[in-house]
Amino acid sequence: MVNIGYTLLGEQSPPKKLVADAARAEAAGFDFAVISDHYNPWLTSQGHSPYTWSVLGAVTQVTERIELMSYVTCPIRRYHPAVVAQKAATIGLLSDNRFTLGLGTGENLNEHVVGDWPHVEVRHDMLAEALEIIRSLLASERLSFHGDFFTVPEARLWDLPERRVPMAVAASGPQSAELAAQYGDGLIGTFPDAEVVRSYEEAGGSNGRRIGQVAICYGPDEAQCRRTAHEQWRWGGFGWRVLSELPEPTAFEQATETVSEDDVAQKISCGPDVDRHVEAVRAFVAAGFTDVAVVQIGGDAQDAFLDWAPDELLPRLRKL
Repeated sequence: MVNIGYTLLGEQSPPKKLVADAARAEAAGFDFAVISDHYNPWLTSQGHSPYTWSVLGAVTQVTERIELMSYVTCPIRRYHPAVVAQKAATIGLLSDNRFTLGLGTGENLNEHVVGDWPHVEVRHDMLAEALEIIRSLLASERLSFHGDFFTVPEARLWDLPERRVPMAVAASGPQSAELAAQYGDGLIGTFPDAEVVRSYEEAGGSNGRRIGQVAICYGPDEAQCRRTAHEQWRWGGFGWRVLSELPEPTAFEQATETVSEDDVAQKISCGPDVDRHVEAVRAFVAAGFTDVAVVQIGGDAQDAFLDWAPDELLPRLRKL
């Protein structure tokens, strides 16, 4: 049976609302909650981007059961990997071992605020070093590390949870899938790509979780849902080679000027029809994902979604 998650999307909600939504998602019966880790929203129309780690700390105190995950944190620019390990260990403690650290190479949109954005091949090599550092520190090792990109003269984590914080690594192709298998306890993907799952398994990750994410826009009025999806999610059809390179929300707005409402509706399930939303999740299950987090598009639509999901959506998804 697939595990069903709820997405705390920081780009579309302020911090207190994210905390409240997490508590409601647990009460609704979701198995886990993922939270984005951004400095900027994708589009100015989304309008938010609070500090993820403060929100996570608050979420640990209003929930008891639901698993938590960063989806995803970039440990190569905005955060030093040694500091990421400390963040993860602290959330692991506050949550009583409910936290998984999701990691990836990030996007220019969020990371350029602290400096230049490296070439993709350099980012891959930086991530490999960062994963080595984080894995060692979370394993309670005293670390001295001198790499091509990062230096840790001496470090250890003084507060660690009883269970080592698991790591999941985002992948969009064979190279990153191999990294996920080598360093992580799971694979993260935002597209239902069976080839990436296969690459991960062939590289040795057959026992790890495969965690996907799918955006939907539930609501009683399909026309309104289509408008909301276009207003806030028209960037979502781009591949990661585009998503990782554009530098700011205005660039995404310019790049999506010709994306129509129909274009978005062909890729995002919109409206009240539960069957369409189930099929969107089914695509990830068919591709080999074990866990799927649902994004409800629209910051002001979360309450209605969380009222609807326990009786209508979740029972159907449990049967996948």
